[in-house]
Amino acid sequence: MKKSTLWRQAIFACGAILISNFALAQKKYSAKQKEALKAEVSQLVQEDAKMSQVMVDKIFSFAELGFQEIESSKYLTGILEENGFTIEMGASGIPTAWFAKWSNGEGPVIALGSDVDDIPKASQYPGVAYHKPIIEGAPGHGEGHNAGIPLNITAALAVKKIMERENIGGTLILWPGIAEELVASKAWFVRDGLFDDIDICIFTHVGNNLGVSYGASSGTGLISVEYTFSGEAAHAAGAPWRGKSALDAAELMNVGWNYRREHLDPLKRSHSIFTDGGDQPNVVPSKASIWYYFRDVSYEGIMDMYDAANKMAAGAAMMTDTEMTSKILGTAWPRHFNKVIAEKMYANILQVGLPEWSEEDQMLAKAVQEEVGATRAEGLPTKLDTLGLPVTRPVSGGSDDIGDVSWVLPTVTLRFPSNIPGLPGHHWANAIAMATPIAHKGVTAGAKAEAMTILDFLLNPELVGEAWDYFKNVQTKETEYKPMISAEDEAPIYLNKSIMDQFRPAMEKFYYDETKFDTYLEQLGVTYPTLKK
Repeated sequence: MKKSTLWRQAIFACGAILISNFALAQKKYSAKQKEALKAEVSQLVQEDAKMSQVMVDKIFSFAELGFQEIESSKYLTGILEENGFTIEMGASGIPTAWFAKWSNGEGPVIALGSDVDDIPKASQYPGVAYHKPIIEGAPGHGEGHNAGIPLNITAALAVKKIMERENIGGTLILWPGIAEELVASKAWFVRDGLFDDIDICIFTHVGNNLGVSYGASSGTGLISVEYTFSGEAAHAAGAPWRGKSALDAAELMNVGWNYRREHLDPLKRSHSIFTDGGDQPNVVPSKASIWYYFRDVSYEGIMDMYDAANKMAAGAAMMTDTEMTSKILGTAWPRHFNKVIAEKMYANILQVGLPEWSEEDQMLAKAVQEEVGATRAEGLPTKLDTLGLPVTRPVSGGSDDIGDVSWVLPTVTLRFPSNIPGLPGHHWANAIAMATPIAHKGVTAGAKAEAMTILDFLLNPELVGEAWDYFKNVQTKETEYKPMISAEDEAPIYLNKSIMDQFRPAMEKFYYDETKFDTYLEQLGVTYPTLKK
């Protein structure tokens, strides 16, 4: 933790009492005035619902895979730049990564993050309750990452208006989780110190309810590793004995790891794909690669799996007289979220409540649930989630590299209701709601809760000290964050380029033109909702 300013030192030294020049100079607000400002910022978010809808639909139409978020980043940074933010492109050597900053003087430094990439082969017409790709085989927003940064921008611009008018000190920083589906950017941001001078981070992620949690989270961390074997080519029929098959080595590693699966703890997960299996059958493959995700609920468990896999890869190379190299392509620590921020945010969530879903919204949701065989086809939620409490018994599942951020500064993830419950995830069905009124309403609700929470910390700077107190004396008291990447590891920015190069020309014809069409549904000619007859 590199917190060196006088203002931050005052917070840590005095706990909940902020003694600094900033605190003395800031205008004092009564509890009633603070609530009035929070009500106002919520109304400003509501008034910007059209802007939110356009941003959500625009990013949905770009449908870009991780590290190839070229149009998405250009569009989003353009909006922020027009609104007075300073943009730094190319964070951590990633061309599509950026940090946007706006400051109104001394005060809390608050970062707002969310992901932006999408899923391979998840192209889907929004608002259509069955599989209908916009372009067969193309990527699409089958996770819902098109909605989070629009939410953050909406909230930030609403807060900015009040900060300027009231002369409230503080700094807002917006940033994208580039290539989250590859968990391959946030650990690099952390390694390169991009969060060192930030006080708290609010992250947003699409969900199907409006909620937040604190403490140890369910799910896993992971390390993503590609093993490459190098052998010697030969004529596969004429002189196979002269070859050293790299593919044999990769297959032997795969077989060995599959035997090991029987002996993995049930909380562990691992999966793999072959990224290179040779060129053609009549040539003994001189190169072959296999790519693994190794997941566990603890850092130590992840590294144990990584060590075992390294030994297995070395053994496969020995058996085939080939050479082996490996490359880390991504990492994610298990997540731990901040209690102070979460409790403040949940109080605001209770004030905001869930959106009012229309009959059409519920018709679409139930039809999609039935289409994918969801356990229950009950439509969209009408009751708020409770505040998420720390997981006392670990639960396996997915990973998110926001975990790395959560171990270097107080962080929470706000989940907002823009998708449909009961869907498979990473699937075309998860794209159906993401450019419809369901997504638009969910983003507005989430932006209200986020904007109100930002104001809480700007108007009550002592909360920053309380958040750090939890971080230092509870969260990290017995756990030390250890990066899984080294100073030499580079983000694999080449990934997904060939896929986007293949599909982008056709996809460009479907980019949303907000100057001609009110919504993306209108541009695509979709009747909302479109159900199976």
